[in-house]
Amino acid sequence: MKAYVFPGQGAQFIGMGKDLYDNHAEAKAMFERANEILGFRITDIMFSGTDEELKQTKVTQPAIFLHSVILAKTLGDFAPDMVAGHSLGEFSALVANGTLAFEDGLRLVSQRALAMQEACEAEPSTMAAVLGLEDEVVEKLCAEIEGVVVPANYNCPGQLVISGAVPAVEAACEKMKEAGARRALILPVGGAFHSPLMKPAEEKLAAAIENTNFNTPSCPVYQNVTTTAVIDPEAIKKNLIAQLTAPVKWTQSVQQMVADGASHFTEVGPGKVLQGLVKKIHREAEVASA
Repeated sequence: MKAYVFPGQGAQFIGMGKDLYDNHAEAKAMFERANEILGFRITDIMFSGTDEELKQTKVTQPAIFLHSVILAKTLGDFAPDMVAGHSLGEFSALVANGTLAFEDGLRLVSQRALAMQEACEAEPSTMAAVLGLEDEVVEKLCAEIEGVVVPANYNCPGQLVISGAVPAVEAACEKMKEAGARRALILPVGGAFHSPLMKPAEEKLAAAIENTNFNTPSCPVYQNVTTTAVIDPEAIKKNLIAQLTAPVKWTQSVQQMVADGASHFTEVGPGKVLQGLVKKIHREAEVASA
């Protein structure tokens, strides 16, 4: 069975999507429609902007979404048996399987990015990568720290990202190193994604999602929050809202997709991060770029 997976924030690069814009009339029309919806020429930043411009959450998230969704649209043989997306990538997956219309998906991603940026500015917060510890050890150490720090991304066995208030994350990193972590490294991100500190953003996104039409998808989506196959539009909505403050259970999602018959994973969007993670989670999986 074929699984298509969609990357999240961090996969962006200058020049992303330009080949699609230049070589596909439908892709060009979709990019121009996105410029109209967003109210600024995101294509100018994507194709020839600076890294600093592209790194702004309000730009990064729509940029990755656009690259992924428009690339999927140009694939002649796009027929997924299942889809999943890493954090932001879940919105791309939901457009790809027909749950969301392109325009609605873009509006939600833009609103999500703005709400997350506001939440980041409200309190100094950050994330850190922890390598070489068992999930249970990371969970236990986070629980012992005073202040907000939680596991945020279960990327693959031995690679977790923690998220929370700056002092708590710094304290947790020291504890992780003492416990034998190979690395515990603060990441260059704007705030504590997938932690309780995103609650204000979750509330804003919930209102936007409730006012958006969700269709029954053409194939199941394996959502970050539940890790299981979901096709009910109301359940998809609920999980998408919860995703902002809940951890991204990528390891568990891929394991479930494999258990349900996935043997071939195609990454659709910028970069190759998910292909590497899938291979670490399930060595026998075939992986490819779209």
